[in-house]
Amino acid sequence: MRNSPPDQPWHQLEADVILKHLGSSPQGLSDAEAQMRLSQQGSNQLLRTQPPQVWRLILQQIMAPLVLLLLGAVLVSLALGDFQEAVAILLIVVLNTALGVSQDYRSEKAMAALRELVTPVVTVRRDHQWQERPASELVQGDIVHLESGQFVPADLRLLWVTHLQLQEAALTGEAEPVHKHPRKLDRPDLPLGDRHNLAYSGTIVLYGSGEGVVIATGMQTQLGQISGLLQSIHSEPTPLQQQLAQLGQALVLGSLALVAVIVGLGMLRNEDLALLFLTGISIAVAAIPEGLPAVLTIALALGSQRLLSHQVLIRKLTAVETLGTVTTICTDKTGTLTENRMRVTDLEVAGQHLGWPEAATLSRGQPSAVPSASMLREQQPELELLLLAGVLCNDVLCSATSGTDPVSGDPTEVALVQAAAQFGLWKPQLDAAWPRLDQIPFDAQRRRMTTLHRYPLDPMIQAPFPQASEAEAQAIALTKGALESLLPICSQILLEGEICPLTADRRHGIVQRQNAMAQSGARVLAIAFQWVSTDFLSAEAEQDLVYLGLVGLRDPIRPEVPRAIQTCREAGIRPVMITGDHPLTALHIARSLGLSVDGPILTGVDLAQISPQDLSTQVGQVSVYARVTPEDKLKIVDALQQQGQIVAMTGDGINDAPALKQANIGIAMGIMGTDVAKEAADMALLNDNFATIVIAVQEGRVIYDNLRKFMQYLLSSNAGEIWVMLLAPLLGMPLPLLPLQILWINLMTDGLPALALGLEPPEPEIMRRPPLAATEPFLSPGLGVSILWIGLLMGGVSLGAGYGFWHQDQQSWQTLLFTVLTLSQLGNALALRSQRASFFSLDCRSNPLLLASIVLTLLLQIAVIYVPFLQAIFSTTPLTGQELLLCFGLSSIVFWGVEISKWNQRWRS
Repeated sequence: MRNSPPDQPWHQLEADVILKHLGSSPQGLSDAEAQMRLSQQGSNQLLRTQPPQVWRLILQQIMAPLVLLLLGAVLVSLALGDFQEAVAILLIVVLNTALGVSQDYRSEKAMAALRELVTPVVTVRRDHQWQERPASELVQGDIVHLESGQFVPADLRLLWVTHLQLQEAALTGEAEPVHKHPRKLDRPDLPLGDRHNLAYSGTIVLYGSGEGVVIATGMQTQLGQISGLLQSIHSEPTPLQQQLAQLGQALVLGSLALVAVIVGLGMLRNEDLALLFLTGISIAVAAIPEGLPAVLTIALALGSQRLLSHQVLIRKLTAVETLGTVTTICTDKTGTLTENRMRVTDLEVAGQHLGWPEAATLSRGQPSAVPSASMLREQQPELELLLLAGVLCNDVLCSATSGTDPVSGDPTEVALVQAAAQFGLWKPQLDAAWPRLDQIPFDAQRRRMTTLHRYPLDPMIQAPFPQASEAEAQAIALTKGALESLLPICSQILLEGEICPLTADRRHGIVQRQNAMAQSGARVLAIAFQWVSTDFLSAEAEQDLVYLGLVGLRDPIRPEVPRAIQTCREAGIRPVMITGDHPLTALHIARSLGLSVDGPILTGVDLAQISPQDLSTQVGQVSVYARVTPEDKLKIVDALQQQGQIVAMTGDGINDAPALKQANIGIAMGIMGTDVAKEAADMALLNDNFATIVIAVQEGRVIYDNLRKFMQYLLSSNAGEIWVMLLAPLLGMPLPLLPLQILWINLMTDGLPALALGLEPPEPEIMRRPPLAATEPFLSPGLGVSILWIGLLMGGVSLGAGYGFWHQDQQSWQTLLFTVLTLSQLGNALALRSQRASFFSLDCRSNPLLLASIVLTLLLQIAVIYVPFLQAIFSTTPLTGQELLLCFGLSSIVFWGVEISKWNQRWRS
């Protein structure tokens, strides 16, 4: 049950009236109340298209052209009175259809499971505390916090905002950002785009922050009311699927021409016309790998699920295809190459460098009774100011009872909050004592943020800021950011409690101390303040600041990353680090990781000055970019792609979206990433770890390799059947294979052995070879030649065996040819487990499905030869022991031929 809408539109009501109507408050709902409402109102999700029903999948399989051909053959057999033939063909149709439906159903379920994992997480106030919950659990009356880069999770009536701007183009079609405010509006008939105190589900927070109360969820939102448009959108086939579809069309045309040739030759020999018709249909079915689309889809879907077990969420199947061809990985530093566990390690105040104090001097996380009455006041007042400013000029959300375990926030800001808490300066208490009045949020261009706070008049809770005049003491502006951004707008410095001019010598000393901290691998923040006489911020608030000091933070390198970078080099992939840190910090981290730093280090300033042509000539030598903005990433991607590189790019911010879309593979951070970055990306790292990208690249290569093995096996086996049928009449032989025998071999080829080849584990050398060329077609000339000669060898051996027995008038000649051809395909499957390594160097247990499918196929083939009622269906005769051994011996020639070819390839390379 939902709360009924109020008598007036939501935008016309005051916020307190709406809260009362929804039975909520600024402190949000209790968890128990929210759970009760969730059970009544339902999940906050749009209705999704249901996966195809089984009967629809069956109908799709039956309506396939090849299946219709087989059903036509059934009708012809019935018309000729050959009921046994009709039943046998119909049985094979059923088996083929069951296999296709099973594969389609598994792939649909796999993709549906992956889609269910793309669940946004929102910050909501429950039981008077901020908590992170799945967006699907939101209900009417919840209080939601909005930050830049998020999607709005439900329809909201805004309660307060700070410079909040939303992109509502998805709903209104207007591309311009919309400035929001919490005030009520008078007109009842305002269009959606003019209701500036409402935020709509699915729109994007471009800038600023705010809070709102949920007024509609799920299908009741404005987006939900037009969700029918979303349901009509169908996913496009991937490039590889398109390429294979074109190949399938070519095979159809070729097979029809082949059928015409075989039927024509048979008519010249006065063969039975009905038999020729059935044989032609069987050859067409054998020539066309109708199981290919289903196997391709399920291979990509299962590969996506394997990647998920490695903390990689694939959002677009094209990413799986492209992973195997990546030549350059452009990665952020923080959280990807490092552990994303920032902690304060260095402080610089009053011209002095302070290491982080020993634990014995800390207050062990206990809050001070009065927020500013800490032990620091007498020992080092400037240090207290530095920590207090770092906590107040900070967007971390904390519960009311904890200053050391924030609910959410940027890792750098979390580190500042936790460092101050160790001195008894707890953010919840500081926020209450120094309420925020206004802010200028951080952005990548300015590289700083400023907040405005009411200055406490009570001397018991005043921090030891130098006293200002009474008029100036109404509010204080606190600024933190990169030193390059902050130092030019500082004109004074706080030294021993006194405000002094910031001379050139003092500026030089500050820069030197920053460089020393950066060279040791620290990320450095500068902090300053200024008194303000108003309760709102303007550009003047970021001028003539008083410099307070520096904070150095370190983030440990992930221990697995250096090895992953070495693996990239061995695989012919060049890793590139892109960071907003100081160049000296970036250089220290790059050397620690083992990145090549022989070339120049380019900064954002360099990228602004260099021409696109010059940049495209330099990117091949640059492995480290520092002090760059998200916009600079787009320039780097463009330059690399102009050099023919296949680029994977990581990103987490809203401004990273253009670069993520431009890259061949956009990789969003699953932990730190904004909703917008995740939506723009092809895949997301659930653990934000660079080593996971390398694992994903390896999995992409495995999937691509296995699809090529599957294609090579399928087409070479089909080619073997075609060579037999095409060459036999030229030798004067009758039809070497009957229609049901061809269909049986085809069923075995398109069945489990082919699917099992798509599930092969990685080859030993897979990450010690260069990436595949992006321009190389899936069915490359080398692969095409291999298919032709393997098929010719398979057909020649089978036909040679059958011809010898037929020439001697042996009754079993056709059964022997039929068996040799079937067993040759099994040997072909074993040899093609690796495209380079010997079968004998592989672990036979690493692909149990392949071994099981070969054993099952072998047993079924023996049953066709020796079980009486199957003999009658497939027109086989029992083979003697010697003949059966001869079949095994002759069929192994294909296996040894492929093994010798691989040995020759290894020897030549």
